[in-house]
Amino acid sequence: MLPWVRTSWWVSKLLRESVSREGRLLKMKTNWTKIFAVMLASATLSFAVLAQAPDNGTQKPAAATPSADQILDKYVAAIGGEAAWHKLNSRIAKGTIEIPAMSLSGTVESHEKAPNSMLVVVNLGGAAFQRGCDGTTAWSDDPQNGLRTETGAEADDSKRQSDFYHQVNMRKYYSKWNLTGTEKIGDHDAYAVEATSTAGDMDKLYFDTQTGLLVRAITTVHTPQGAMVIQSDLSDYRDTDGIKLPFTVHQSSAQSDYTLKFTEVKHNVQFADSQFAKPATEPAAQPAAH
Repeated sequence: MLPWVRTSWWVSKLLRESVSREGRLLKMKTNWTKIFAVMLASATLSFAVLAQAPDNGTQKPAAATPSADQILDKYVAAIGGEAAWHKLNSRIAKGTIEIPAMSLSGTVESHEKAPNSMLVVVNLGGAAFQRGCDGTTAWSDDPQNGLRTETGAEADDSKRQSDFYHQVNMRKYYSKWNLTGTEKIGDHDAYAVEATSTAGDMDKLYFDTQTGLLVRAITTVHTPQGAMVIQSDLSDYRDTDGIKLPFTVHQSSAQSDYTLKFTEVKHNVQFADSQFAKPATEPAAQPAAH
């Protein structure tokens, strides 16, 4: 789920870095996915909200349990509908990240461009972390590991999340959907849907029974250290250029617990394709002339 989280969103990935702050070396284990992609990472389709019959004094019949397909359709309608999403071709989102357990705060900024380019930059504790994808190559750059090309399942994750229309392309990335029941998420009832990805991972998505919006996503992400599970709780949905996005995302895992809050979102911004490409490494030092 990028700024969402996916992000959809972006939602993101694992950061295992050492960050120097006020003379101390802090061991950081934080996870983040493409911001719109984890946060907005979800399922989709297009289903009209069921209208309630007027109260004429008779008892209303219980609403039939919807299918997983209907829940996904209702979700895509709730976030604006497929046509509204395809009116947009790029996005820049800015916000903050807070890690209370470490008394750390910082900034996050994501750039996304259709069809499948993204760049996320997190500045935290005086250190900068970057993750990008130009549609072909996925890469990351951080103080501990330096600049590297992602491979295997990690690269596949980034390429899926870099799909600008990930929310309306969910059937492309999940091969099976299964409604398991209704659960309480905070004060609201939510439909719990198990979604099996084409990579074989089992994610769980929770959709508010009233609004249709995605309110929680429990997803598997892959890192060089192995697979890990991240829970993303999405709230503060706002209308933005015809679509609806969550401006607050709380993410937690066995390694970390933090909150992303987005303060600025702009669509249809001009980005050069080169902005998303893996940066060139510095040339090797030349031997001194004798």
